[in-house]
Amino acid sequence: MQDYREAARLDALHQLKLLDTSPSEQFDRITRMAAQIFSLPIAAVSLTDRDRQWFKSRVGVSHRSIPRHKAPCAEVAESRELVVIEDLMQHAGYADSLLAANGTRFYAGAPLVTSDGYGLGALCVLGAEPRSAAPEELAALADLAAMVMTQIELQHAFGRIDPISGLPTRAQFRDDLVDMARDVPGEQRIAVVVDLARDDQIAKIISAMGPARVDEMIREASAAIQGGVGAGRTAYHIGATQFAFLSPPGAEPASYAPVLEKAFEGIRAASSVRFVTSVAIGLRPFRVGAVAAEDVLRGASSAAQDARRTDGAIGLYSAQRDDAMRRHYDLLQDFGAALEADDQLRLVYQPRVALDTGRCLGAEVLLRWRHPVLGDVSPAEFIPIIEQTALARPVTQWVLEHALDQLAGWQAAGLQPTLSINISAANLAEPDLIQRIQLALIARQLRPAQLEIELTESAMMAQPEKALAMLRELAGAGIALAIDDFGTGHSSLAYLQQVPAQVVKIDQAFVRGLDDASGADHVLVEMMIGLIHKLGRRVVAEGVETEGAAALLAGMGCEEAQGYWFARPLEPAAFQEWMTARKALAA
Repeated sequence: MQDYREAARLDALHQLKLLDTSPSEQFDRITRMAAQIFSLPIAAVSLTDRDRQWFKSRVGVSHRSIPRHKAPCAEVAESRELVVIEDLMQHAGYADSLLAANGTRFYAGAPLVTSDGYGLGALCVLGAEPRSAAPEELAALADLAAMVMTQIELQHAFGRIDPISGLPTRAQFRDDLVDMARDVPGEQRIAVVVDLARDDQIAKIISAMGPARVDEMIREASAAIQGGVGAGRTAYHIGATQFAFLSPPGAEPASYAPVLEKAFEGIRAASSVRFVTSVAIGLRPFRVGAVAAEDVLRGASSAAQDARRTDGAIGLYSAQRDDAMRRHYDLLQDFGAALEADDQLRLVYQPRVALDTGRCLGAEVLLRWRHPVLGDVSPAEFIPIIEQTALARPVTQWVLEHALDQLAGWQAAGLQPTLSINISAANLAEPDLIQRIQLALIARQLRPAQLEIELTESAMMAQPEKALAMLRELAGAGIALAIDDFGTGHSSLAYLQQVPAQVVKIDQAFVRGLDDASGADHVLVEMMIGLIHKLGRRVVAEGVETEGAAALLAGMGCEEAQGYWFARPLEPAAFQEWMTARKALAA
């Protein structure tokens, strides 16, 4: 019965995941109070493990643990009662103990008892001289021990221990780093983040086997990672499938990365999901106290995502990439406000010109953003970020509404340009996109043929079937279609033949080198134009910057072009003047 009770007590202690964790100010504050009340130099929160007394908090003690054998705190844990020893040298049970041998004479310990009645250890005070303890001192010690237990159980109950993995959480990682900054400032460490699987891999596991299988995977991984980290260090469960831990002090990335790689090869080989998941590991070197805890985790997580290009790869934190990621995040946050403001976003129009007559046929609509602090932000920077988020829909709608407002104004002034608007792969997932486009045209009494929708090859191939269905529906509604950036994607000719587009735009990367009539670009563009014509489409060349390139394209049979040779993107009033002047010139 005694052995069963001790096994249950140890299980209760281990479930709390307190052993071998970093010091914590929440506990240290209570320990200091105990020492002050007794006017003694030594106090500790001492947890009774199988064969040791481990100190979660300590004052006046340099070591982290002592053997359990003949330690008074073990008696406190076993009896769950207050123990006072006025003079260890005169006590039959402790005169030959390690504490007595090291000069300790007085001991008082109040039990740390769980709500289930298990004794975890003691809040104890020690002195080098024999003494008695006053009743009020012992009452205060008992109250402080109760405060320690409250802190332990609150920490376990409220977000400090993950219920599935049983490991400390992200919040505990953050607090432990704060405590380390106090205890070992400047110490060199490496934060390691392990990401077990991609989101799509987890989704497939859930679809095939249910969420319980993912929980099982988490428990399996947590045991393996904590086992690999060892008893002296702590593993943390910081995200759905993400774990973190710290390297030993003084570790260097160049030597530590191969150690990790070898360790995780073994862990992965034993994993029950090794064939359906891919592990990525990120390293973030830092000096304790010099970098905020959240920045440490964020940097290691970012490095893990960089490493995800290769299964099992290890990525090292890069300050340059981190700065870029933070700028991307800041821009994303600020762009939401820009959509609601009146003075940050605007549209400009790049003319499209018929190469045989020089007449302006229309324009591509381009979004511009003037940030209130950063100034003009390049669309090459902010558009790719937005297209990957929920902002893709409102941005497309904003462009559509404002472009069609402008088109209606030009129509009232007697001008009839066709406007081309780009949509992204994300827009293809919007079931009401076509309806919104049709309603916007009807509200302004515009014909569908006055609007052209552009979609890049890459966007189409991200969701080929959905893209084809939507493009066919748009064509059925009378809206003109164009394939943008032709030559940069991975579409097949068979697929392109099915796309109901009237226009194919050759990417500027192929056009800029056309001045050399004998160059490879010349041959390639000529072949592309011939191929597009055989598919029954008109050709628009992008990025035409010289008269020579325009002449070569016209000689190859290219119907339209746009680029700086004709005009840079123009503000609405300037475009209207340019279009009017071009019309007169062509006449």
